[in-house]
Amino acid sequence: MPVSFNTIPSGNGLMVPLFYAEVDNSAAFTPGNSNVALLFGQMLDSGTATAGKPVAVSSAAMAKTLFGRGSMLARMVEAYRNTDVLGALYCIPLEDVSTATKASATVTITGTASESGTVYLYIGADLVRVGVAAKDAANTVATSMASAITAKGDLPVTATAEAGVVTITARNGGTLGNNILVRKNVKGAIGGEMDVPGLGVEITAMSGGATDPDLADALKAMGSDAYEYIGNPYCSADVLDDFQDLMNDTSGRWSPYQMLYGHVITAKRGDYNTLLTFGKTRNDQHMTTFALEPNFGSWDVEAIASAVARTKVFIDADPARPTQTGSLIGITGAPKGEMFQLTERNTLLQNGLATLTSVAGVVQIEREVTNYRVNKYGEQDLSYVDCETLFTTAYVLRYLKGLITSKYGRHKLANDGTNFGPGQAIVTPKIIRSELTVAYAKLEYQGIVENATIFERYLVVERDTDNVNRINVLFPPDYVNQLRIFALLNQFRLQYQEA
Repeated sequence: MPVSFNTIPSGNGLMVPLFYAEVDNSAAFTPGNSNVALLFGQMLDSGTATAGKPVAVSSAAMAKTLFGRGSMLARMVEAYRNTDVLGALYCIPLEDVSTATKASATVTITGTASESGTVYLYIGADLVRVGVAAKDAANTVATSMASAITAKGDLPVTATAEAGVVTITARNGGTLGNNILVRKNVKGAIGGEMDVPGLGVEITAMSGGATDPDLADALKAMGSDAYEYIGNPYCSADVLDDFQDLMNDTSGRWSPYQMLYGHVITAKRGDYNTLLTFGKTRNDQHMTTFALEPNFGSWDVEAIASAVARTKVFIDADPARPTQTGSLIGITGAPKGEMFQLTERNTLLQNGLATLTSVAGVVQIEREVTNYRVNKYGEQDLSYVDCETLFTTAYVLRYLKGLITSKYGRHKLANDGTNFGPGQAIVTPKIIRSELTVAYAKLEYQGIVENATIFERYLVVERDTDNVNRINVLFPPDYVNQLRIFALLNQFRLQYQEA
């Protein structure tokens, strides 16, 4: 019997008349897009989620219930959803370490207001307006400021006032609270933000936050689920090393034994030399670290979540198309004059740090490079310089896995030239080669790969000489590239001479 059925018995195994039909979708494989984003971050005791366990989060409102209003993770989800409204998002909430300290800042008010006005106080990128009446004393203004901060329950800080001093404290413990900027009059006089006459407002920066959560159990909680876009707010060497181990090509999520893939996105705040030094300590193709200026307006964790969302939206649409110019909705960058300059950004990119720019006040991805810089011999290597290469690789491998497992999951293996009947569930190296050639042509049509003719020349499909049940394939794709640089020589004339 030449036709290979999965359920209907062959020959006289079935005697009852008449019509029997089984359904087989193996030849109708159609790849889908089920990429999932994952955010790590800290929750508050008021949250209802279980710490250390992945939970699906559909909205910012849901995040506030799960993780607590004003918590790090609730803020991250809100920043994420500003850009990606529809995508699948999971979070793994972390509890504050019991011995952690919370970052704090002070705003000292002095003098007496000689006329009415407004104190424009910024907590990260959030504006807190504090109304001031003429003749208000420092104590009165400080109390009003603390009340105004408290009224904004989604801020990542709390506030108290005493003797004209407002103490602002991060809701979550740990080092990340140190990076919440507290500023005044960010937009300046041209934006209508000025000091109130008669009042002094002195700010000390957030500091003192220490002891971040241990991510070991949270990383284990990822299990065997695939997360394509992973937002990691902790940029310490030990945490980055943990992620590097998690994602590695030999035994990790990128290994042939897991094939879960995914890419980690984080950020590092600092001046140019600090970031340059940091970049030289990392070499990981599965991690992207965005460089943030010292006075980058939004909180680091929110910028990370927004970058994850923007990357997901773009890469889900096309894994090979560059993420450059992608807007981070709701994110505030560094003030004019304090942004990294072109030469600085270029050097940071050369040393494995991704860069952002601000166009008309909108923060955008400039280039999303990975932390990969050198090969195993310490020589500069550009093979993994851009994250799109990794996303394209994952897309191609998932496509091929789905195709082969769907069509040939229960086939027999024979040599080329075997005379088997039509409809038999038998595959040969030649059949596999044809299948891969057709698959490559489809990928080329989608704009994922190029040079199909040359690919076919270098494609190798052979039956293993030692294991008769095994096919070995050398699959040599030529990925499409991204338009990164447009160089033009404007060789002008003052007047063309007549021939």
